[in-house]
Amino acid sequence: TLELVFCLGCLEVLCDITQKGYEKKRAKLLGPFLPQITTSRDCSPEAPGPSSSSGGRRNRSGGARDDRYRSDIHTEAVQAALAKHKEEKMALPMPTKRRSAFVQSPVENCTPPDTSSASEDEGSLRRQAALSAVLAQSLQSPDYWINRSVQSSSTSSSTSSSTSSTLSHGENKTPTSALADILASTRIGATHTLCEHTHTTHTCMDVTSSTPERRSRVDSRVDLPPNAMPRGMPRGQSRTSMLDTTADGVPVNSRVSTKIQQLLNTLKRPKRPPLSDFFLDDSEEIVEVPQPDPNTPRPEGRQIIPVKGEPLGVVSNWPPALQAALARWGASQAKSPALTTLDVTGKPLYTLTYGKLWSRSLKLAYTLLNKLGTKNEPVLRPGDRVALVYPNTDPAMFWVAFYGCLLAEVIPVPIEVPLSRQDAGSLQIGFLLGSCGVGLALTSEICLKGLPKTPQGEIMQFKGWPRMKWVVTDTKYLTKPSKDWQPHIPTANTDTAYIEYKASKEGTVMGVAVSKIALLTHCQALTQACNYCEGETLVNVLDCKKDMGLWHGVLTSVMNRIHTITVPYAVMKACPMSWVQRVHIHKGSVSSCDAFLNVFQSHGLKPEVICPCASSPEALTVAIRRPGARGTALPARAILSMGGLSHGVIRVNTEDKNSALTVQDVGHVMPGALMCIVKPDGPPQLCKTDEIGEIVLNSRAGGTMYYGLPGVTKNTFEVIPVNQAGAPMGDIPFTRTGLLGFVGPGSLVFVVGKNEGLLTVSGRRHNADDLVATALAVEPVKTVYRGRIAVFSVTVFYDERIVIVAEQRPDASEEDSFQWMSRVLQAIDSIHQVGLYCLALVPANTLPKTPLGGIHISETKQNFLEGNLHPCNILLCPHTCVTNLPKPRQKQPGIVGPASIMVGNLVAGNRMAQAAGRELGVVEEEGLVRKHQFLSEALQWRAQSDPDHVLYVLLNAKGAAVCTATCLQLHKRAEKITSALMERGGLNTGDNVVLLYPPGIDLIAAFYGCLYAGVIPVTVRPPHPQNLAATLPTVRMIMDVSKAACILTTQPLMRILRSREAAASVNVKTWPTIIDTDDLPRRRPPQLYKPPTAEMLAYLDFSVSTTGMLTGVKMSHSAISTLCRSIKLQCELYSSRQIAICLDPYCGLGFVQWCLSSVYSGHQSILIPPMELELSLPLWLSTLSQYKIRDTFCSYSVMELCTKGLGTQTDSLKARGMNLSCVRSCVVIAEERPRLALTQSFSKLFKDLGLSPRAVSTAFGSRVNLAICLQGTAGPDPSTVYVDMKSLRHDRVRLVERGAPQSLPLMESGTILPGVRVIIVNPETRGPLGDSHLGEIWVQSPHSSSGYYTIYGEESLQADHFNTRLSFGEPHTLWARTGYLGFVKRTELLGSTGDRHDALFVVGQLDETLELRGLRYHPIDIETSVSRAHRSIAESAVFTWTNLLVVVAELAGSEQEALDLVPLVTNVVLEEHHLIVGVVVIVDPGVIPINSRGEKQRMHLRDSFLADQLDPIYVAYNM
Repeated sequence: TLELVFCLGCLEVLCDITQKGYEKKRAKLLGPFLPQITTSRDCSPEAPGPSSSSGGRRNRSGGARDDRYRSDIHTEAVQAALAKHKEEKMALPMPTKRRSAFVQSPVENCTPPDTSSASEDEGSLRRQAALSAVLAQSLQSPDYWINRSVQSSSTSSSTSSSTSSTLSHGENKTPTSALADILASTRIGATHTLCEHTHTTHTCMDVTSSTPERRSRVDSRVDLPPNAMPRGMPRGQSRTSMLDTTADGVPVNSRVSTKIQQLLNTLKRPKRPPLSDFFLDDSEEIVEVPQPDPNTPRPEGRQIIPVKGEPLGVVSNWPPALQAALARWGASQAKSPALTTLDVTGKPLYTLTYGKLWSRSLKLAYTLLNKLGTKNEPVLRPGDRVALVYPNTDPAMFWVAFYGCLLAEVIPVPIEVPLSRQDAGSLQIGFLLGSCGVGLALTSEICLKGLPKTPQGEIMQFKGWPRMKWVVTDTKYLTKPSKDWQPHIPTANTDTAYIEYKASKEGTVMGVAVSKIALLTHCQALTQACNYCEGETLVNVLDCKKDMGLWHGVLTSVMNRIHTITVPYAVMKACPMSWVQRVHIHKGSVSSCDAFLNVFQSHGLKPEVICPCASSPEALTVAIRRPGARGTALPARAILSMGGLSHGVIRVNTEDKNSALTVQDVGHVMPGALMCIVKPDGPPQLCKTDEIGEIVLNSRAGGTMYYGLPGVTKNTFEVIPVNQAGAPMGDIPFTRTGLLGFVGPGSLVFVVGKNEGLLTVSGRRHNADDLVATALAVEPVKTVYRGRIAVFSVTVFYDERIVIVAEQRPDASEEDSFQWMSRVLQAIDSIHQVGLYCLALVPANTLPKTPLGGIHISETKQNFLEGNLHPCNILLCPHTCVTNLPKPRQKQPGIVGPASIMVGNLVAGNRMAQAAGRELGVVEEEGLVRKHQFLSEALQWRAQSDPDHVLYVLLNAKGAAVCTATCLQLHKRAEKITSALMERGGLNTGDNVVLLYPPGIDLIAAFYGCLYAGVIPVTVRPPHPQNLAATLPTVRMIMDVSKAACILTTQPLMRILRSREAAASVNVKTWPTIIDTDDLPRRRPPQLYKPPTAEMLAYLDFSVSTTGMLTGVKMSHSAISTLCRSIKLQCELYSSRQIAICLDPYCGLGFVQWCLSSVYSGHQSILIPPMELELSLPLWLSTLSQYKIRDTFCSYSVMELCTKGLGTQTDSLKARGMNLSCVRSCVVIAEERPRLALTQSFSKLFKDLGLSPRAVSTAFGSRVNLAICLQGTAGPDPSTVYVDMKSLRHDRVRLVERGAPQSLPLMESGTILPGVRVIIVNPETRGPLGDSHLGEIWVQSPHSSSGYYTIYGEESLQADHFNTRLSFGEPHTLWARTGYLGFVKRTELLGSTGDRHDALFVVGQLDETLELRGLRYHPIDIETSVSRAHRSIAESAVFTWTNLLVVVAELAGSEQEALDLVPLVTNVVLEEHHLIVGVVVIVDPGVIPINSRGEKQRMHLRDSFLADQLDPIYVAYNM
């Protein structure tokens, strides 16, 4: 039955259903119990149970709908705001989440978080709502609320519940929270009550419900576990088929594009703050702060005059110190009760008399001074700081410890009980203890037992804490003082009496020192202001360790011999009316504000006894409303315009009641104090009378310093206000209170917020508590827990951005959460005129808590920025709230022609940007190339002249030579292949033949066999046997495009081509003739083919570019022999040399090095297939060491494998004798910008193995010319420059110093090969550019490809790329366009010829660049930033789709981190590239396709994304 009670209570509190629906659900719940339960719904008063939270509703009257308890004004405002949005019909695309991610545990396993944060100072949760009317109606009889029990309630809202976007009115709130909200001390007759207060009383904010709710177990949804999809459904389609139905009839598979379309439509809406119009030179700072709006309200009043409190009265018998008062009452009024504590049921647990308090404090003081340590070496001396660690449930122990410390003249530092080693903020408490020099902690025996222990039973060393000695202060461990010992009670002076902790906005915890005189004066001021008299009763529901709970309930009460009844936080949670019952029993009145007054006026509560007050840790009590006489004027209230407040100006709200804030006064300044209002930031300039500022106070009753932190102290405790001219106003030091407010008519003080809750966005100030209140007024609040919400701001792109994080209930559906989030955005946008940057929902109970159960804001912010928040839902809105981006660049029409550019450069003395390798010169070598223009002849000549010279050695994973080939063996094998082609192929001269081989010597022999037979070889990477579906279509495509007449391959590959698996992805019946070369004829061919001219086609080079284009280029015989000669000269290759090659041998320079170069130059090539490296990582490096190789060629993927896999093993490799000091050049073969970070980390990692940092360099080639640059043995070392990224986006090169902000390091791509000329050209005008200007790299060389091999022979493309001319300059020279952007820079280094060296820097491929906001971006730059954003991003890729930037990130961590990446990726791209990310896609590792050269295939990725084939973990659409 208890469970049933919980379920019913839950039904009342949570659901927003009609009367009928309620009855139905209730009947379902009660079904199993009906025989045992009577129909009566009233339970006995003894079992208030959990539903005491549903207090503020009236009984259900015969089926009529009741109005739900709500804050009318705010709800109306939010509804009006949302109605406005609804007219605009905003369809926000919902994020896509993989079904397996975030499997929710069944609801019953989730403890709902403690929603009551009543004792935390979270103003937002207890902004006094206009509880008034509602609570007043809901009271039917005087004891109705006290005995309230589980009663049903209709929760239908008065607005139409059928429309999804209306807002109903928040959950049922508890009057408790309203009660717990209020603090002031009142005096009528003999009773006072202390309870929590807040500075602002809004008539428009909701209050939190303060009982942890239990969820009904009926509808707990169980998600499928990650891999358990329904049978018979492949993983890829499961999400689609189970979840995806689109409303507008769009076919399911185009879901992604529909969403992006929705997003685009959303973004087309005009943003509110318009971008200011400014056109800046790009070298100026990028960002522009929007110009101030001339209509902004400005303060118009006169300068404020300091406000004085009434003088402190002179009291005849006032004790000289607080301890003296205790001594007096302990002696003269020993039987008088000092403190009564309640147990969890709300009944008195024990009473401590003044006599007991005095004797126990005395014992403790004696023990502390005399019984710890020895007589000569006491552990404690007067003035030492001691931590007090007591739970709130044990106030008596705390009182004794506090007064014991005062009597021993040591300084108590009360702190919260640490719950675990990793407690949120424990590090900061450690900072506090360290700065105060605390080494000893007092605690109770029970508390000590509950502290976390090490396995040895010692108390755990808390994170960041100094080493602590723990002392138990229970009476049985204390020693009775000897007869002659008396405590020393000096007259109060400026020495520190106690230290109260205070957490700043950043989370640092500091100790505010309160001197003995300040303690005494403060008690006197409170006594005078609150009219305390001797022997009265005071009920305290606040934390007695700090703030008002300590000042009134522990210090002032003892000063006046008041009987304090403490209602601990735990009691308030269990039985929220306990303190009201105390007040009722002790016949008095309670303190409260409007809402409370309306409820309890009929019970005799007098309006004039309500005393709100304002306090701060630094200045203690700032102002308090004095308890008035009967019939005095009612409190003042101000209805302010939120718009005005955001500009720091007080304006009475007249026109728009939706954005009004109602605040009540907090009375007058404290007696004996002087108050000013100064500007919250910058110098403390006095405000004008109609301006909001920070309250500063001068008083003898305030804190004196931040203990141990003199620097911070000066700025807070010694503030001298200045006037408009900046001149100081006198020499009286004021203390900053951290409260924002103003002084109203009649010197009444109004507080509108705290400095630490202030969010300054684009120069306007918003209060975190106000934003929380707006968010909580948005229905359905059943999505989140009311008390578990945090608001803070983060700095992104030169402004503060607001982030809201809330805990989501376990039973909230994705749909509900998303709806709620999008409505919160709209409501905040309308009411506060500020855009939210990010709204995140995290699973229940996961936000870091403060010790008293509130949310630790600074720790939450830290987690957000570090990617440790693990949200389960997130919505980012950078498009709406980032309004300080510069205007998109408008490209100017080409007014300046190429001729003018050239003339301008010449006039300015700039050289044109061109560079050339050294001359190829005449062939000196007798015999070789003069006779043999063809490589096929070179091989024959070598087979005759040097038959036993080993040309090739192929290694396996163990490093053993599995196959070698001498010149003669290679020639013989090639001849056999020629015979096979002629016999079995039925081929004609000039037919294309596909070579399908794994990397090895067979491939080389087959290539030369084709040359001998007069057919054209086309090397193709074989399909991957485990992944035929993905790799076989590419093979088929190259076959079809090249119109191959025959396939040469091995037996295993031939079987694969004809297998059933292959038939699933291609038509295997239409393969051309397949010849397997494992079984060759013995005969030699009758004759070997010799081409008639060197311009004849030698082979076709097919490759898939990074943009997904399959291009084949034609290589002529003369091109390959000049290329080989060029490489031979550059790298000084001779037949005595050995080189190691770890590359893919299928295209580009990799193929040239693997198959052609050795035959031409005669050097020995040691071949290491890259796939063997995956089996044995050290293979390549150990080969270099073992064979003492001087020159080696590899790819980026090989280098990355070694860096990631062997980086940590250098010591063990060294121990095994690996030595790389022999390596003179290690060249990375690539067709991209050099990856500087990778080459540098490779050099650094293997430096210990003797690798020279000068050895590593890169090569550069492209489709039109396979090798343009290659770092040879001569030539200077490659140079590195730093360019400004902002200028690069404008197609300009601006060189900057290393370490400059926004700088990008670029490494020269190697020395230009002999016989090659490059020039930098403007790709649009085709005119040459000057030195250090960015343009397209054009190349002229005898080894350029002779054209594209295409089916249709597109002549225009041919002419455009291979035989193109400059529009001005050298009109007759023919150039080839590489399609890469770069620049040439003349360096100070000397080349091999003795001239200054011209370095070529490659920036990126023109086809790949992204045009966004009129600027040109290189994907690799954005990807580098993204990969740095979070430790779990393994790899990333970017592309654009309809002007939206899409970022795909591979998640290497657990799936719960997926949503952490979304804000971090968005932040980093905005910060570093000034772009707003449109879509963030989180995928599994290995999803981003990478080609054999290690380059990302971004276009393939884009196609897969748009076809919805990525199976993403999460897709976030930024609004």
